[in-house]
Amino acid sequence: MSRPIAAFDIDGTVFRSFLLGELMEELVRRDVLPGAATRHYQIYKDKYERTGAGLDAYVDKTVEAFAKYGKGVPYGEVADIAGELIEAKKEYVYRYTKDLIAELKDQGYFLLAVSRSPKFIVDGFSYELGFDKSYGIFYETGASGRFTGEIVDEHIIFNKGAVLQRALKKEKLSFFESVAVGDTESDIPMLELVDRPIAFNPTKRLLKHATQHGWKVVAEVNDAVIGA
Repeated sequence: MSRPIAAFDIDGTVFRSFLLGELMEELVRRDVLPGAATRHYQIYKDKYERTGAGLDAYVDKTVEAFAKYGKGVPYGEVADIAGELIEAKKEYVYRYTKDLIAELKDQGYFLLAVSRSPKFIVDGFSYELGFDKSYGIFYETGASGRFTGEIVDEHIIFNKGAVLQRALKKEKLSFFESVAVGDTESDIPMLELVDRPIAFNPTKRLLKHATQHGWKVVAEVNDAVIGA
């Protein structure tokens, strides 16, 4: 019998921040990227941190910034820094989703991590939490091992519903009693596919959609979990 699937958005849902955003800050601090890289998305980050709105725009602009300013940078140098960041931040997670991951793993679920952060950092972070497979943005590297500025299969990774369908087919999994957890409207295509969608610390748009469709809504503030 096929294993049921449980899909988790990572940034802002499992990780208490945005993996690529944290990585960009560190790369600029170490002079691997110029200061213009973080300025590229700063107004979007400021708006999100000030109002709690606009996370998807902040993420999109950060993805764009890494592709633009990371061009020509050696993959190995960035990957090494990402590994250090994972080690330093691996406990910076929400209690509710961390506990849910452990519970579903014990129940035999296939755990899928989905993120718009680079695959090389998503893979490392999700491995620490026991995920079976992870999907992240794949930034192309040339023969020299340096980033080219191109994103591979961008149309797939930016559609989390398509990512979930692809994983289900490749791993021969089941949607029966399937679970998905997300926090923004970009997660809706993934949440709509499963039996047990969970809107966790949702944006206003996701909250409205979840309420209209009777989805479970959970909030965690200062380790206090509401709605679990």
